Amino acid sequence: MSRFQIIRHGLLVRGRARHFSSVSLADIDHFRTVLPPHAILTTLPTVATAPVAPAELDQYNRDWMGKYTGKATTVLKPRTTHEVSKIVKWCNEREIAVVPQGGNTGLVGGSVPLHDELILSLASMNNVRSFDPVSGILIADAGCILQSLTDYVAPYNHIMPIDLGAKGSCHIGGNVATNAGGLRLLRYGSLHGSVLGLEVVLPDGTVLDQLTSLRKDNTGYDLKQLFIGAEGTLGVITGVSLLTPPAPQASNNVILALPHFDNVQPLYRKVKRALSEILSAFEFIDRAAYDLAVKHGQGRALNPEDVEGAECFVLVETSGGRREHDEEKLTDLLAELLGAEKPLINTGVLSQSPAQFSSLWALREGVTEAVSKEGKAYKYDISIPLAHFKTVVDSTRKHLGVKGLLGDHAVKHVVGYGHVGDGNLHLNIVAAAYTDEIQDALEPFVYELVSSYRGSISAEHGIGAMKTHALHYSKDEVSIALMRKIKAIFDPRGIMNPGKVLE
Repeated sequence: MSRFQIIRHGLLVRGRARHFSSVSLADIDHFRTVLPPHAILTTLPTVATAPVAPAELDQYNRDWMGKYTGKATTVLKPRTTHEVSKIVKWCNEREIAVVPQGGNTGLVGGSVPLHDELILSLASMNNVRSFDPVSGILIADAGCILQSLTDYVAPYNHIMPIDLGAKGSCHIGGNVATNAGGLRLLRYGSLHGSVLGLEVVLPDGTVLDQLTSLRKDNTGYDLKQLFIGAEGTLGVITGVSLLTPPAPQASNNVILALPHFDNVQPLYRKVKRALSEILSAFEFIDRAAYDLAVKHGQGRALNPEDVEGAECFVLVETSGGRREHDEEKLTDLLAELLGAEKPLINTGVLSQSPAQFSSLWALREGVTEAVSKEGKAYKYDISIPLAHFKTVVDSTRKHLGVKGLLGDHAVKHVVGYGHVGDGNLHLNIVAAAYTDEIQDALEPFVYELVSSYRGSISAEHGIGAMKTHALHYSKDEVSIALMRKIKAIFDPRGIMNPGKVLE
C-alpha cells in the first residue's frame, strides 16, 4: 500500500473511531432475519453457518485496478428493494457504514470499502422489470449487467444508450451511480438525459420511488438527478428506468491516420459537417496508445506504410438508417480528405465487413487492456478543450522526465486517448509498479494542469476515493459547500460510502 493510500485510510480510521460501528455477530443474527444464509458472506465466527475464508471476500474488498483494498468482514446480497431497505435502516440505526457495490469495475476506488464497512452487493438484483418496445423504455433492477440488458433489448431493435469496455461485468445501477459516459455519448448524450426515473433506498431505509416511465414530467425538483453521479453517497439505487434508442440499421467505421495532432480539430469540423446526423463516434488515439494496442494484439494493425509518419489516429463511426447512403457519405468524405491540396490525413481505412468493423474498434477499445498488460497504470480521466489534448500528454511526459522517472523500471509510457466529441481525454501513465515517487510527481501536477485549462479532473470515471482531495481543482468553495449540505440532508449520519466524493 502506498503512503498516499495510508494517509487516506488514516483519515477514515480517525473518522470511524468517532462514528461508525463494525459489523458484529448480533448484526449478522439480524441480517439472517432478512436474507437467506447463502446471501450472507462473512468472516465472523458465526454459530449458525461456517464463516467464509477472508480470501473469498477479496473480489469485493479489492478494486479492479488493484490500488485499493478494504477490510470488510461482511458482504450482503439482497434480492429485493424491500430487503435493501431493511438492511440500510438497520445499518443507519447501528451507525454501520455501507458501501453499495455493483460490478466493481470502477477506476477510482469508489465501490470498495476503505476500512471494514459493510458491502452491499446488488448482484442478485438482476431482473428486467418491464420493457416497452414502442417507447423503448426499459425498467430494470440495478444489478442487471449492461451486456445482458444490451442482449435483452436487441431483439426489439433497440440498443442501450451507453457502451463501455466493462459492459460484460458492470451493472446498470453502478453506471448510473457514476454517470458513466463511454463510447456513445456523442450520439445519445449522458445518463442525465437517458435516465427517466430511479428507485432509491435512502440512508434511513426510506424508499424513494421515482421509477417513472414518463419522458416529460415538469413537476418541480428533478430529484433523480442528485443520485446520478453521486457514487452511492446519497442512497442505494435499486431500480432504473431508461430510454433506449432504436438500433441503427447500418453502422460503419473508418480509422484515419493523421500526420500532426494539430489536424484533429479541423478534421473534426469537416467530419461533423460531412456526416451530420449519422456521426456516432469520433475517437482519438495518440501514436503511443496505438502502438501499445497493436503490440498486445488488440485489433488488426494497419499496414506499416499507412502508419508511417502518423502522429495520431482518429476512429470515426456512423450509425444510420440506410447502408448505401452512409457508405456514400463516408466515401465522399475520404475522397475529399485525401484529395485536398494540404491533406489533413495520411490515409484512411474503411471497414468492409462486420469483422473489419470490430477489428477497427478493437484498436480503440483495446487500449485499456493493452495498458493493463504493459504495467501498472495511473489513470487520469479528464475533460479539457480538445486543442490541449496533446499539450497535456506531452507536458506530463516532460515533467516525469525532468523528475528522472522515465524508463523501463519506472514510467514506461505516457499515452493519451479518448472521446473528442465530448472533450474527454484518458491520460494513462504506465509504470513498472505503483510507487510514492511517481504518485507525488503526478499529483498535484496533473490536476493543476487541468485546472489551468478550466477543465474537469473527472470526465466520466467519478471521484471515488482517488480524487476526493482534488475536488477543489474543478469545484469552487460554494459548490463544494452546497454538496456537503446535500449530503448532510440525505445522510446526516454519513453511513453511505464514506470517504468517497467528499472528504
